[in-house]
Amino acid sequence: MRAVWTDQRKYEIWLEIEVSACEAMAELGLIPAEDAAEIRAKGRFEVSAIDEIEKRTHHDVIAFLENVASYVGPAARWMHQGLTSSDVLDTTLAVQMAEASDLLLGDLRELLDVLARRAKEFKMVPMIGRSHGIHAEPITFGLKLALMYDEFSRSLERLQEVQPRIRVGKLSGAVGTHAHLDPKVEESVCRKLGLKAAVLSTQVLQRDRHAEFHTVLALIASSIDRWATEFRHLQRTEVLEVEEYFSPGQKGSSAMPHKRNPITGEKLSGLARVVRSNALAALENVPLWHERDISHSSVERIIMPDSTILVNYMLVTLRKLVDRLLVYPENMERNLQLTKGLYFSQSVLLELTRRGMERKTAYEAVQRAAMATWQGAVSLQENLSAEAEVSALLGRGEIERLCSLGIHFAHVEETFRRLGLA
Repeated sequence: MRAVWTDQRKYEIWLEIEVSACEAMAELGLIPAEDAAEIRAKGRFEVSAIDEIEKRTHHDVIAFLENVASYVGPAARWMHQGLTSSDVLDTTLAVQMAEASDLLLGDLRELLDVLARRAKEFKMVPMIGRSHGIHAEPITFGLKLALMYDEFSRSLERLQEVQPRIRVGKLSGAVGTHAHLDPKVEESVCRKLGLKAAVLSTQVLQRDRHAEFHTVLALIASSIDRWATEFRHLQRTEVLEVEEYFSPGQKGSSAMPHKRNPITGEKLSGLARVVRSNALAALENVPLWHERDISHSSVERIIMPDSTILVNYMLVTLRKLVDRLLVYPENMERNLQLTKGLYFSQSVLLELTRRGMERKTAYEAVQRAAMATWQGAVSLQENLSAEAEVSALLGRGEIERLCSLGIHFAHVEETFRRLGLA
């Protein structure tokens, strides 16, 4: 990913745009064909030389053109014919965004492969579900990972959907009117670069395209943050249902030798804040003055490489975290037992209403048994049997049947089939 944003790669694309534009003009009979061939044959650049020239010109595109012209010779007079700097800059940025998004799509697919494998591995491993951080009803760890798989599938879809809107270039001149360059040149160059020519532009491509791309990156980063936070909570000492891999020789604290901290998840959560902040900067770039001002340029030189490199790193890191995640089913079982079966309350409530009891009456009866369970040493099953209104409709055997995990996992297979993970 870093290679996409190097000066070397940027100037390679600049050169291809300039050379391809000359070739397209030659095909239209606008410049001599032999000059276009000479530009293709001799066109080259040197990054350090461009840097030196830019110290004098204070203009990167002019510095680039001077350096290339020193290799090409007289035929270089046709380069940049009818173009403005943003034609080169924005079209190059589109190529770089496309290359970066292709890499990120690969990262997402690799993450999804790992999630699919681990979700199936723990498909029927029971654990407690939590709402408000409090024990709710049982789920399986496989379902939790399947939910993660579903979320990152949407990340893949969003990135695929935004690609056509960022794979757009323009060579339409100083205010987008093609005043000095035939639109056919624009179409030819964009086609060679794997881009679509903008239907209409100003001196620049409109920045809603770039803002949408950054918003997608921010959503991916937020999903990474969501699951990093989930695993961090599940690693807390009193929970310890999962744990980040802790390698031999690794140290957790300079002061406390016993520490095994969720540093990878914490790092991912922190980096997500940067990517989200960059998305806000991209949104601020949308309202430019008239046909263009330059306020967006300095921002994009920071946020484009930063966000794509960060999300690339975050996706790879999350994949490794999930791949090597230590899972403790015995602790999941232990935590399931902490509330003495309280999580079966809804099953009993619903059965009482099926038997004809008013919902309010059924709720209050089950809640009385649940509160007694919270405050005492007896299980919910026993307290339910002691509730007269409950026992009048449900025998001990029926209550025992209702207080079973099987009820909660009856549709796990169907859920996995819906996700294509069966």
